[in-house]
Amino acid sequence: MALALGAGCQHAATASQTAVTQPPPFTNPPMLTGAPDVAALVAKVKPAVVAISTTRDVKLQRFAIPGFPAFGVGSDDGDGDGQQGPTMHQAALGSGIIVDAQGHVVTNAHVVDDATTVKVQIDDRDYRAKVVGKDTRLDVAVLQIENPPKDLPVASLGTSEQTRVGEYVVAIGNPFGLGNTVTMGIVSAKGRVIGAGPYDDFIQTDASINPGNSGGPLFDLHGQVIGINTAINPNGKGIGFAIPIDAVKGALPQLIASGHVSRGQMGVMIQGMDDGIAKALGMDHAHGALVEDVGSGSPAEKAGIKSGDVITSVDGQDVKTSNELPRIIASHAPGTHVHLGVFRDKHQRDVDVTLEALKDEGAKSDQATPSESAQHGALGLSIGDEDGHAVVERVSPDGPADGKLRRGDVIEEVNRKPVTGAQDAVNALKAEKNGDAVLLKVKRGDASRFVAIEP
Repeated sequence: MALALGAGCQHAATASQTAVTQPPPFTNPPMLTGAPDVAALVAKVKPAVVAISTTRDVKLQRFAIPGFPAFGVGSDDGDGDGQQGPTMHQAALGSGIIVDAQGHVVTNAHVVDDATTVKVQIDDRDYRAKVVGKDTRLDVAVLQIENPPKDLPVASLGTSEQTRVGEYVVAIGNPFGLGNTVTMGIVSAKGRVIGAGPYDDFIQTDASINPGNSGGPLFDLHGQVIGINTAINPNGKGIGFAIPIDAVKGALPQLIASGHVSRGQMGVMIQGMDDGIAKALGMDHAHGALVEDVGSGSPAEKAGIKSGDVITSVDGQDVKTSNELPRIIASHAPGTHVHLGVFRDKHQRDVDVTLEALKDEGAKSDQATPSESAQHGALGLSIGDEDGHAVVERVSPDGPADGKLRRGDVIEEVNRKPVTGAQDAVNALKAEKNGDAVLLKVKRGDASRFVAIEP
């Protein structure tokens, strides 16, 4: 009885204390008020979105089988063994966005590649269009509608730089020929590199994008275009990519005026940085773009840029990764003077470069003949002489160089010092302090790159 009475008294005291110290109910306002009116948004922006249909000519090849008439098989490369046959018209679909009252339409370059006819659909009416400009590096094209209707609806182009991950976005396009299809999602990520070209900087979204959406707009909730839908990940769902509208706006005036984009270039080959390379170079962390090679007679060579330099800034803008450098340089016109921050020999220095027009150039390759070999046990390497070059003959499994070097790699430098043969390379490696990371410049195929290896 006493035990029960004591427990009851203790319970009453606790209840009284709880009533005194209990915090008030939550009264914070909701983080967001209301929901986005997507229907109103779509009603305003959809008229400026167009469906694009194209055709291209594909030659047929005729093949003869003994005892049977010749028959045609589609081929677009002309490599058949038979005679050339009739032409087939191959159709394709895409999307686009009207950007001015003169009837210019932005779409993807791959939508209109090799097209012989291009049609744009506005208000269920088809209009012929011609390609007035293409930029295959950025995958953007500009069309001109022939005899466009009056009072064309025109899209508002926003800014992708200020777009935040997590923002709502709306995609409108022509997937599978289903015109005016609206999908909604968010910005899943920014700055994605997917291997589509030299200026990869995609906006990733989970708004549904399918074949036929290419070239169509990605809107923010202000009704402004922040991207041009371009690619999907075929192995996943809800993973689509759009070209940032800031890059498109930079190319538009030139595409409309001249049909192409003129970009500046320095004439360097670059590679990414990692912690090992940064440590070997004496940097406190991995950042910037490591110069693999410098073109002969290039603006970079004239300015004194050397292989092994790390470009860390352009006109005061930090270069965080190697992927950023081509985009930054290409945003400048030929003839522009740019101020580079360069890390060399454990010191930061300034270099001024005058850019030249970007052009495609082929690379040369060298052949070698095998000779004697030498070993470097600490790195797990067998290095051979091939026509005066130090060539990797074997890499020990699970050794320090495993996964970084492979048979046939040519070692050109050891810690920024050129080497001219197997024994020279091994002597240079042995001269380094035990335990220190070794920076090798290695040529593989037609390209050279730097590799850091820790014994």
